[in-house]
Amino acid sequence: MATAAVTTPAGEVAERTVPPSREAMQLSFAPLVKKTANSVVNVYAERMVQQRSLFGDDPFFEQFFGQRMPNRSEKQSSLGSGVVVGADGTVVTNNHVIEGADDIKVAFADGREFASTVVLKDDRLDLAVLKIKGGGPFEAMPIGDSDRVEVGDLVLAIGNPFGVGQTVTSGIVSALARNQVTSGDFGFFIQTDAAINPGNSGGGLIDMQGELIGINTAIFSRGGGSNGVGFAIPANLVKAFVTSAANGAGGFVRPFIGASFEPVTAEVAEALGLKRSRGALVTAVLPGGPAEQAGIRPGEVITAVNGIEVEHPDALGYRLTTVGVGHDARLTLADGAKTRDVTLALTRAPETTPPDERLIEGRNPFAGAVVANLSPRLAEDLRMPSSSVGVVVTTVNRGSPAARIGLAPKDIIRSVNGTTIETSETLEKAVDDDPAFWRVEIERDGRVIRQFFR
Repeated sequence: MATAAVTTPAGEVAERTVPPSREAMQLSFAPLVKKTANSVVNVYAERMVQQRSLFGDDPFFEQFFGQRMPNRSEKQSSLGSGVVVGADGTVVTNNHVIEGADDIKVAFADGREFASTVVLKDDRLDLAVLKIKGGGPFEAMPIGDSDRVEVGDLVLAIGNPFGVGQTVTSGIVSALARNQVTSGDFGFFIQTDAAINPGNSGGGLIDMQGELIGINTAIFSRGGGSNGVGFAIPANLVKAFVTSAANGAGGFVRPFIGASFEPVTAEVAEALGLKRSRGALVTAVLPGGPAEQAGIRPGEVITAVNGIEVEHPDALGYRLTTVGVGHDARLTLADGAKTRDVTLALTRAPETTPPDERLIEGRNPFAGAVVANLSPRLAEDLRMPSSSVGVVVTTVNRGSPAARIGLAPKDIIRSVNGTTIETSETLEKAVDDDPAFWRVEIERDGRVIRQFFR
């Protein structure tokens, strides 16, 4: 029988074995399923959707028919899975399972069904915490340490694919630290070949000790079914999210680094004298921010957090997020062949200037836009670079003049008719005039766009 000793990130030695015989390969997962299945639930979310009139509120048709054509309300349902992680009825699922829901029900495999409420949700992490109303105590699944997971480990995926009822599939961990999987800003997934299908979202990825090591959230598929490439949010991030919900934070707060990063390509690694193209290359450091205070310099590469290797910038964000705001992180920096450690204090993004949010009104191209003063905290909320400054568009009302000229959220208004726009108050005063034409400069995705309007 082949064995291998493996050292975990915590320094412990764990022994992995391969099946010694055909009989060993025929062993059953049934005891493990019985231990965990009662902690996996179905999540039913219902929402009322307003269906617009076929005439699109056109005044001509309203006048022709002598009345306003009514919009219709329609009930839509979605189905997903969830995992009970607290005996008090705390359930973890994906945000996309319950997003926009007016009514959420949680159903167990034994037929019990309960109403639930949303305690915390975050679309960027695609996680949500629910609380079951009444009942209990419930069988909770312990949350494991996803940093101990290794490629090749056996896993089970439990959920409700296609709404057919609770289903168990098995497989192995295919890869770790996968990024560029979803459109959100979270990029650190466990990849598995355990079959995951629509309806499995929010269900559990479980190790051989019966512990939750991930929340199944995405698949790569051409036809909508499983192709053996599924992805789960690691349990350590789930644990941090559940803790935040229990503390009544009202929202999940990410650490503010005050620096920007790029992946280390093979060309960059060669130019910097690095042996491997891994890590997060520091491209810019915000003056006065945590990174500068820690002594981090542009051109250095962050290779590890608290002794755990960093594969890419997304992995750096994951590691710092799981350490959490209010704690310190030990970063290992490489500059050519030299390495050094620094301590980074993890804090919340500061609000260096009040947002002073204003709705622009009147006869001007910006009417119908809501604007605010940028700060690192608002930039974080809007998913913009922390170094962004100026007056940013946060909302554009549908059908407004601002919408008609193509103004969009996250646009930074730089100048109006030669007046530099530094605050939302400055913009409001600048649009009070009624010139023959408007000359506007807008920054969008780092590019300055100059437009003229009559």
